[in-house]
Amino acid sequence: MENKDIEQLETSSFRDPDAKVFLKDGEIYRRISKNYAKTFEKFINSGLYEKLLSENLIIEHTQIESDDLIIKPKKVFISYPWEWCFSQLKDAALATLKIQKIALEYNMSLKDATPYNIQFLKNKPLLIDTSSFEDFKEKPWVAYRQFCENFLSPLVLIAYTDLSLSSLFLGNINGISLALASKLLPLKTRFNPNLLWHIHIHSKMQNKYSENKTKYDVKISKNQLLNIIDNLYDTVLGINLKKYKTEWQEYYSNTNYTEDSFGTKKEIITCFKNKINPKTVWDFGSNTGIFSRIFSKEGIDVTAFDIDHLAIEKNYLTAKENGEENIFPLIFDISNPSPALGFNNEERKTLTQRAQNVDLILALALIHHLRITYSIPFSYIAKYFAEISKYLIIEFVDKKDSKIQTMLLNREDIFDDYTKENFEKEFGEFYQILEIKPIDGTKRTLYLMERK
Repeated sequence: MENKDIEQLETSSFRDPDAKVFLKDGEIYRRISKNYAKTFEKFINSGLYEKLLSENLIIEHTQIESDDLIIKPKKVFISYPWEWCFSQLKDAALATLKIQKIALEYNMSLKDATPYNIQFLKNKPLLIDTSSFEDFKEKPWVAYRQFCENFLSPLVLIAYTDLSLSSLFLGNINGISLALASKLLPLKTRFNPNLLWHIHIHSKMQNKYSENKTKYDVKISKNQLLNIIDNLYDTVLGINLKKYKTEWQEYYSNTNYTEDSFGTKKEIITCFKNKINPKTVWDFGSNTGIFSRIFSKEGIDVTAFDIDHLAIEKNYLTAKENGEENIFPLIFDISNPSPALGFNNEERKTLTQRAQNVDLILALALIHHLRITYSIPFSYIAKYFAEISKYLIIEFVDKKDSKIQTMLLNREDIFDDYTKENFEKEFGEFYQILEIKPIDGTKRTLYLMERK
C-alpha cells in the first residue's frame, strides 16, 4: 500500500525545469525551483498574479511555510483537450490570449501556450501552471507556434472540416502540426487573411526555417506583440462551429417516453438521490444533461460524459448561459476510453486513473448500447463502474423496448444473455441491489446499487 506521507512526483511534471508538481497526503503541491524563484517572486510581487486572480483567469494558490518555495494550488479535476467540446477549446484559447495580454502589461510573457496548462473550474478556463511566465524581452513570442498547433489548428479543423478531428490530439499530445492542418483545411481558408497567415504561411515558414542553420536575432516591440495577440484573439473569436446534426443532440425530443413516464423517471432518480446524498456524480451517457441537473441544481458536482460532440457542446453552452457551476460536460466514449499517453504512458492518464472521490455513477439508457452495439459483457461493465464509484443508478432496457428492436432490425440477435435476470446476476457479483423501480408506461427499469 502506498504511503501518502511520501512525496510522489506527478508523472506529467518532469518536462518543466522551473517547478515540480507532487502529491502528499492526497494533496497537490508545486515546488518552485531555485533558478526560477526570482521570476516567480516578480510574478507575485508585480501584482500580475492578483490581477489574473481578479479576472478569474488563474487557479488560486496558497504558499506553504517551508525552506523551499512551495505553493498549494486549489484542487481541480484534470481534463484533456480531446475531451473538450469546440466551445471549451475556444474558451481555453481565448483565456490563454487574455492571460498573455495582461502579462505583457506587467512586463512578463507566457513561455508556454498549451491546453494542458488550462483547466476548467466551475466551467471557467483557468491557468494552472503558475510557473509559466518569464520576463518580457523584445523578441517573437516563444509560445506562438505552440498556441497555433494546440489551439488554432484544432479549432479551425473542427469548424471547417469535421467535429471528430479533436481526436487528432490522441495521435500527438503536443498538438496538431501546422503542415497537417494546412493540408486538411479547405481551400476557402486561404482566403481568410488571418488563417492564411497563422496557419498556411506559418506552416511554410516553419518548414523553411527548420532547414536553415542560420540563427536569426529578430526584435519585436511590446506594441507589435500586443498587435499579434489581438489579431490572434480576433481570429479565434471569429471561428464558429457550423451547423451539424448528430444522432444524440436532440435525443430527448425523439424518445419512446411519454410525458408521464419521463416525469416518473425523474421522480425515481430524485428518490434514489435522496437516499444516498452523493457529493460527486459521474453521468455516463449524459446527452445534454437533463438528468445530470437533478443533482447539479442542488450543488452536487456532476461530470457529464457523452460520446456526442454536439450534445456536450449544447450542455456546456447551456451551463455557461445559466451560470451552472456544478455541471462539467466532457466528451468521452465509454466503449473506447482514451489511453494513458505521453512518455512511458504516464504524462496523460486514463479516466479511471483520474477518478477521485466519485460517490455515484449515473448510467441511464446506456447498458443496451454497451452490450448490444459494442458487445461488451455485463460483467465487464459492472467491474468498470465498481472501480470508479460506490453507488450506481443504472437503467435496464428490456429487449421488447422499441429502441432495442430498432437496433436489432438489421442484425442477428446473438445476445441470449441480455435478460433482466442475467443483468441482475452479473451486476450482483460487484454490487448489492438496494432498490428496483420499473418506470411506468415503459419497458425500462431503474436500479440503485451499492458496491460490495
